[in-house]
Amino acid sequence: MNIIGIDIGGSGIKGAPVDTGAGTLFAERLRLPTPAPSTPDAVAGAIRQILENFPATPGPVGITFPGVVKSGRVLTAANIDPVWAGFEAATFFSAKLGRVCTVLNDADAAGMAEMRFGAGRGIKGVVILITLGTGIGSAVFLDGKLLPNTELGHMEIRGKDAEARASERVREEKDLGWPEWAERVGEVLARYAFLFNPDLFIIGGGVSRKADKFLPVVQGMVKVPVVPAQLQNQAGLVGAALVAAGGPPAA
Repeated sequence: MNIIGIDIGGSGIKGAPVDTGAGTLFAERLRLPTPAPSTPDAVAGAIRQILENFPATPGPVGITFPGVVKSGRVLTAANIDPVWAGFEAATFFSAKLGRVCTVLNDADAAGMAEMRFGAGRGIKGVVILITLGTGIGSAVFLDGKLLPNTELGHMEIRGKDAEARASERVREEKDLGWPEWAERVGEVLARYAFLFNPDLFIIGGGVSRKADKFLPVVQGMVKVPVVPAQLQNQAGLVGAALVAAGGPPAA
């Protein structure tokens, strides 16, 4: 099935038509800057621009959101305009865009895609996907089944949210070298490993394309295997489309 996946982030909004049977994109994704302020109307306008770029895909739309989402309703909004907290996003987008829209947590969507098509495929036990971007997202799975809306990026590390120490945005803003940043990421993952005893960590987000620059240091600090996401920064789009298609979230 060919369904458009939309990935709303703190700095950018991405979209592309997805082959939900293969977990691949039918066309090169389009990325637009996240509007400032990132109000619902402004974000809907950006999504509309993306949809207009793919006129051959008129069906339902899967949308990821950087916060807790239950039944299409946004409950938290840490890295986007706070007006989203408590907002009925799925109902709003469906009316605004004239399509059936499904809305879910961004890291959950990425995790679903990796569990079905990527690094988590066929892995039993506890798998934790961590996305490193504007913030830190998390998706936790047990035998392929998702525990939705975990927010491990807000776990306290050295008196701060983990994402305030080890997100990709922090690396860029503080101009941290790869080894120094990798130690921060390793410290965060070591804490997660202590608390959850996972069998595998998957590192997602755009920075997963540069895994060779930081994962060796991280792996040296964590006994659990740590691997990069195979779908890299496309995972959120694929996962959003999977859910919009009504398919199983994980294989």
